[in-house]
Amino acid sequence: QVQLVESGGGLVQAGGSLRVSCVASGSIFSINDVGWYRQAPGKQRELVAFITSGGITNYPDYVKGRFTVSRDNVKNTVHLQKNSLLPEDTAVYYCNADVTEATVRGFRGTTRGYWGQGTQVTVSS
Repeated sequence: QVQLVESGGGLVQAGGSLRVSCVASGSIFSINDVGWYRQAPGKQRELVAFITSGGITNYPDYVKGRFTVSRDNVKNTVHLQKNSLLPEDTAVYYCNADVTEATVRGFRGTTRGYWGQGTQVTVSS
């Protein structure tokens, strides 16, 4: 079983910065692609950053230049640094990871996607 736990959310003023993190734990063989998503009240969940297992990143235009995703494969952690925050960045932020589980003997097991529980980010104007 694998768990993803996000942290680092909070309240910040417009123009400020915040870093949220996603830590994976459990029987992990490898963490593959990881995406950060957000969902504001009354809106659909949307992608804000994506990082492949090799570290290639991709961002939608509405956060490009302001958000940066990075990963620490040793610590099974993915960070999302958010700068120049806007009130419209207010949302619950979720990480979604494609994880290959480890078998009892440590071999490659099943690959499946996992979601964290989310962390609230509120940007005041």
